[in-house]
Amino acid sequence: MTEVIGVRFKPGGKLYYFNPNGVHVSVGQSVIIETSKGVEFAQCTQSNTMVDEMELVSTLRPMLRIATEADSRTVEQNRRKEKSAYEICQKKIAEHGLDMKLVEVQYSFDGNKVLFYFTSDGRVDFRGLVKDLASVFHTRIELRQIGVRDEAKMLGGLGICGRSYCCSQFLSDFQPVSIKMAKTQNLSLNPTKISGACGRLMCCLKYEQDTYEALLKTTPKLESLVKTPDGVGTVNAVQFLTEQVKVTLDNDPEPPRTYRTNEIEVIRSGKGRRPAGYELPEEGAPARPADSGQRTAQPEHPARASQSRKPRSGEAAAQSAGEKAPRPQAQPRKKRTQPPKKAAPQEGQPSNQEGQATAKRHRPRHHHSRSGADAPPKQEQSEG
Repeated sequence: MTEVIGVRFKPGGKLYYFNPNGVHVSVGQSVIIETSKGVEFAQCTQSNTMVDEMELVSTLRPMLRIATEADSRTVEQNRRKEKSAYEICQKKIAEHGLDMKLVEVQYSFDGNKVLFYFTSDGRVDFRGLVKDLASVFHTRIELRQIGVRDEAKMLGGLGICGRSYCCSQFLSDFQPVSIKMAKTQNLSLNPTKISGACGRLMCCLKYEQDTYEALLKTTPKLESLVKTPDGVGTVNAVQFLTEQVKVTLDNDPEPPRTYRTNEIEVIRSGKGRRPAGYELPEEGAPARPADSGQRTAQPEHPARASQSRKPRSGEAAAQSAGEKAPRPQAQPRKKRTQPPKKAAPQEGQPSNQEGQATAKRHRPRHHHSRSGADAPPKQEQSEG
């Protein structure tokens, strides 16, 4: 077993473990520790604890001493230097015309190094900027490009929930967040509603993901066919946290009824065809599955239905005679204008239009070789 203490270099930062060298350190005390980058000032967040040596990832670095008041004054002086260094670096960036955004400046505890954090959409050639900054501060200069999530963690702020950013308060590492988590939790896929101030998906989507995944195993999907105490129906809404579903019954579709997940039985999971052996509900009776040996009646094919239909009377007469059924004649369109008044029929002439049409159709043609005496009288022509 090895004794360790946990420290953080800034609020909301990552937790690191160091060897206290037998000194008891309380939570909240400031300590001076040795890191790979030099001597640093840190805050103790976890007092002396015994851990197994197998759990240690790397060799523990030692704690030098507990911080004194002089060390605290040195840290305050470094904070004032950081503000002036921030303004100077902003001017140098504008002079060089670089496409970069300065986020934060940090001085090391001993003042041997100044670290500048910035964000940019692409790669930036800042070699000229580093030379100018080194000539101004006369110390080691380091520029480090970070992402937008790290920028939000450093700057801090308030989220849409009204609280401080989780990343700047207690999140030490960023967990991967995907759009699938928003779909699983039945949230709106509008990017403005599920994204944080950094423009990425909110970190809090990860908090309840395990709970929703466990509820999905016991909750039916949408459009599932389920059996309820009141009959068979289809799921049209799911409430994960209350473990309730809304079901549209086949025998009483309106309004949908609410049931708990332990009161229903899933017949078909998700959207699809009705399972074999399922009988459609009769009027006024709930739907029920048929026996295993019976099958439901399949709807008749449209082509077979057209062959099995009864022919009309005209078609039946034509089929019996071995001929094709005559097509119905189209009726002539009625004229909108009013027809002229009919004159009284003369003697020897037909009294209807059909008779006149027949008379015109059967009227023989006149030959020029005939004389006027040989021409038949008009009355005989009309009668023919």
